[in-house]
Amino acid sequence: MATRQIKMPVKDNSEQEVDEVFSQRKRPEQGRFLLQVDRQTKGSYATSEDAQAAALVIKKNYPIVHVSVYDRVDNSNTLVEAPATP
Repeated sequence: MATRQIKMPVKDNSEQEVDEVFSQRKRPEQGRFLLQVDRQTKGSYATSEDAQAAALVIKKNYPIVHVSVYDRVDNSNTLVEAPATP
């Protein structure tokens, strides 16, 4: 059997800028506070109040899930509890 020789294309490395492409797997996280639902990050917020408000909305609609706000700077996790319903 004859063997084939494969020639690879030559890459041009002269000043090419590669932009980072974000996909569904890796999202840009710009805020300090991360909203986590069942330990999966769903969003990032600049202030704790915004993250707590979003977490409270999720917890009211779905009281069975584990909702928390993670502070990336202090490395602390705050569990969000559902308000008592009369």
